[in-house]
Amino acid sequence: MVWQGFLVAAGGFLGATLRYGITRWLGKKASGGFPYGTLTVNLLGSFLLGWLTGTGFGSAALLFLGTGFTGAFTTFSTLNWESLQAGRAAAALNLTVSYTVGILLAFAGYWAGGGLS
Repeated sequence: MVWQGFLVAAGGFLGATLRYGITRWLGKKASGGFPYGTLTVNLLGSFLLGWLTGTGFGSAALLFLGTGFTGAFTTFSTLNWESLQAGRAAAALNLTVSYTVGILLAFAGYWAGGGLS
């Protein structure tokens, strides 16, 4: 039981650290206040979680990569907060792209992982 918590914590540390780096890097590259960093990590995370599910990894890998890494890498609270801060038109675009493309990428990841074979 303790080792499972360690796997989640270690994956979470890596996911949160990578999310921070990507959002900072894309924040410096983009202008206009649109939250490209959060959009990017959420879409990548959607694909990754779909792929992990489709591949049939064992429970330890799912704890580390799925629950820990992907759970910390993606962020629902930041998505909503940044959408509110961006203004009505940008919020609508951000939420629509995040959810629609996120679901499609999760499906694509699941398919790529062999989940529909």
